[in-house]
Amino acid sequence: MRDSRSRPPSRPSPGRAPAGRPPAARPAPLVDPVLVAEIGAAHGVRGELRVKPHTGDAEAIADYGPLVAEDGRRFVIERMRPAKAMLVVSFVGITDRNAAEPLVGTRLYVERAALPEPDEDEFYHSDLIGLAVETTAGEPFGRVAALHDFGAGDLVEVMRPGAPSVFLPFTKAVVPVIDIAGKRIVVEPPAGLLGSSPDDAEAQAAAAGEDGDETPPGA
Repeated sequence: MRDSRSRPPSRPSPGRAPAGRPPAARPAPLVDPVLVAEIGAAHGVRGELRVKPHTGDAEAIADYGPLVAEDGRRFVIERMRPAKAMLVVSFVGITDRNAAEPLVGTRLYVERAALPEPDEDEFYHSDLIGLAVETTAGEPFGRVAALHDFGAGDLVEVMRPGAPSVFLPFTKAVVPVIDIAGKRIVVEPPAGLLGSSPDDAEAQAAAAGEDGDETPPGA
């Protein structure tokens, strides 16, 4: 599957600095952050959280050091286990549901320099978002807004000026060209899919898989 890569860290405890010491400086922001995971719902009462990885190997999010939130908080993975397309993760310092619930929706990043270079035909999501989208006939089609996986394969969301976004299966048949250097992708939308919902695109992606049109490999 075309995908992004990622992995792990710790979270500073809130509160005052010890008497006589200045407050600890906030860590410097990442220079070139790459999104590797998003925190979903709290799981149980012991501080575990469901985490959606954006990596080819889901458990790779634990390979690259602390995971960093957009506000600079750092999270260290203590343990994790797979749960279908998600992971159930325990972060250091998050020990009950009250501490876990405020973290829902947090996006987690690592520095690009910590990641391996993607192989041929593999891409980081962050490299694709914002690229211009053209049809195979050379006509402007929109821009990449996001990539999603709702459970039936990767979808690319394309924003179109003055029109609703469309969701296209992220397969070689539908996205035959990805030109990072040229800042564009080329698409050939399946007949009848324009204006489709994610459910329509997922059905198309599933049908393509059954016909042997597999989603391209991911990083």
